[in-house]
Amino acid sequence: MFTKLSHFMSKIPSSSRILLAMMIGLVLGSLSSSVYVGVNELANAFVMLLQMTALPYIALSLIVGIGSLSPLKVTNTLKVTLVILMALLVVVITFILLAPIAFPNWKSADFYSLNTISITPEFDIISLFIPTNPFYALANGLIPSVVLFSIFMGIGLMQVKVKKHTLSVLNSLNKAVVNVSIMVMRFAPIGIFCIAQRAAATINSEQLDGLQVYIVTAAVLVLLLSFIVLPAIVATITPFGYRQILKSSREAMVTAFATGSFFIVIPIIVEKMKHLIEQMPATENGNKTLKADVSNMPSIIVPISFSLPVGGKLLALLFTLFAAWFSGSQVNTSDYLQLLIAGIPQLFGTTTLAIPNLLDIFNVPSSLFDLFLVAENIIVGRLNALLSVVFSISLVLLIATSMLKKFTFKWRSFSLYLIILPILSVIAFISLRFTFDAITYQYQGYSKFIERDFILLDVKAKVLAERELGVDKKTPNVSVLERITQRGFIRVGYFRDDLPYTFHNNEGKLVGFDIEIINLLADDLGVSIEFVRIYHNQAKQLLSSGYLDMTTGMPVTPHNMKKYTLTVPYSSQSIAFLVKEERRKEFSDWQNIFAREDLIIGIPEIFYSENIVRRYFKKATVWEISTPRLFFKEKYENIDAMLFGAATASAWTLINPEYTVIVPKPARPELSMAFAINTDDSTFEIYLRNWIFMMQKNHTIDQLFHYWIAGKKPNTYLGFTKQPIRKETVHD
Repeated sequence: MFTKLSHFMSKIPSSSRILLAMMIGLVLGSLSSSVYVGVNELANAFVMLLQMTALPYIALSLIVGIGSLSPLKVTNTLKVTLVILMALLVVVITFILLAPIAFPNWKSADFYSLNTISITPEFDIISLFIPTNPFYALANGLIPSVVLFSIFMGIGLMQVKVKKHTLSVLNSLNKAVVNVSIMVMRFAPIGIFCIAQRAAATINSEQLDGLQVYIVTAAVLVLLLSFIVLPAIVATITPFGYRQILKSSREAMVTAFATGSFFIVIPIIVEKMKHLIEQMPATENGNKTLKADVSNMPSIIVPISFSLPVGGKLLALLFTLFAAWFSGSQVNTSDYLQLLIAGIPQLFGTTTLAIPNLLDIFNVPSSLFDLFLVAENIIVGRLNALLSVVFSISLVLLIATSMLKKFTFKWRSFSLYLIILPILSVIAFISLRFTFDAITYQYQGYSKFIERDFILLDVKAKVLAERELGVDKKTPNVSVLERITQRGFIRVGYFRDDLPYTFHNNEGKLVGFDIEIINLLADDLGVSIEFVRIYHNQAKQLLSSGYLDMTTGMPVTPHNMKKYTLTVPYSSQSIAFLVKEERRKEFSDWQNIFAREDLIIGIPEIFYSENIVRRYFKKATVWEISTPRLFFKEKYENIDAMLFGAATASAWTLINPEYTVIVPKPARPELSMAFAINTDDSTFEIYLRNWIFMMQKNHTIDQLFHYWIAGKKPNTYLGFTKQPIRKETVHD
């Protein structure tokens, strides 16, 4: 029975077995919320085995392939390659620029992200490609450096007169690597099953929020290019048939899609393309040497294409267009040339490094980089690999056909495709647009923000809308800590409209970043809390009189340091502007802002500092406003922007998604946040200093920051959940 099953399975093509294993893995993974025992280890082992052969194969293939050529053949090959490469690039880029037709008209906003104020590393194409130490590049997987080193080694070997023996040795090594790769691919169904099961079991449905448009559009785009457009172009002008092209490439496509890596299938692509080219009829003059040279082209072209900004890497341009649409800062058709000139060179490196720079060029909030990472991990990285496989195969077959002078231009099919394919694509994207518009889309940013509750401690608390008169006169010679203990609760003043540090959730409960920190403080003091809503101009007198023990946080500015006794900082936020979406470009650079005389800038009173205004805003008009809420009123629409903390401003955009947060370049030092405390009590100040330091060292404040400020789920970073308070006394 087992023998018959093995015989039956051996008759199934390898690509079909891989595809079947992937489907089974996806089904089982979707039915289970956890990864099966051993699956994660097997998946990682399979990917690592594929990676083991890829880099040596790239280096050896390039050295042997180029080294076996003559200088004249290299020149001719280079010209042909550049022309065909540019033609394929134009085709793919055209379809990418058509894709935004599918984007509907939705509004959105997101929580604060550290990526909002991150400084993107400068793209250094020189160090990326030129290996000062080739062995370091090989050891650390620096593919562009390895490719360039191998190209130069091939060119050097090409000029060696007696090279037959060297080429024979290197070619034998390369065949050994291929044999190892073939051995590894025998385990592909098991490896792909494990990868698929893990991917399906670990996908979080909530990660798809806001990404449906990009993921679906990218999927339609890749399917059009990979299964219709590029194969149709090759089949139209070469001797290869449409089915023949897909049949020879399906194993590489399935593996690349399942693993999300084009790199690890390079050996498979090269060997399949060599086999396909060798099946072509001999040239008219029967030049076997030329046929042999052409058969070596895949081992040169495919590894080089991995380092070029082609194929799936170009999907980074689509994400830039999506991010601009999603954030409201549209990239118009007039900006497309800038996108291509600035964007394509960035893609010589990884898309992870390129995306922050592309977002920065078009003043798109860099916090959207988080969405890019989520999309890549879910499916887009796999689509990227799939498109790269088809692009490299198309490139190789077109170059080989050109060198053999075997172009069989089918004018009728070409004319038909030239009309049908663009129309079909436009119809597909327009249909997507209507589909997205038909979906009942409801903005969820506000509900996600307002429905939050404590995650660690919910201490007993009383909330007063205003101060009570005639209570708690300041007692001489009694410290704040003693008074809190005698009273049984700590009295804290909180400021209105201080999102997300203090606010009332959908149930009317007082919550927020500062509120939960104070919950922890009260619990450690062994008391309850009385919160009193106050205005900023009341804080100093209420603290000095002893009515308040402390207030919620405020920025550490010269004005506030002079007016209050502040604790050590417990958090920080960058200075940012809150502006209308369509005006984001006006506030992207500090020098431009300082130079303008027509601007009216509002600053909430708690952030207002006269010396800072006098020092920097010499030309603009600056208004001090009592609450950020006024900025959104029609009466104050003449205020162009509000200067604010980035974290606070992000919270306001969740309530007013037509506004956005801009952190101008270059990034300024962060503004610290501290609690104002009762004056002239060094004991309480020292206690809070040590307590805040303790909370920072054990990452409790970081945990609360990620929840309240960045909007992350509690179980996504440290894994803590809210615990009820239970106090027990043990007697001897």
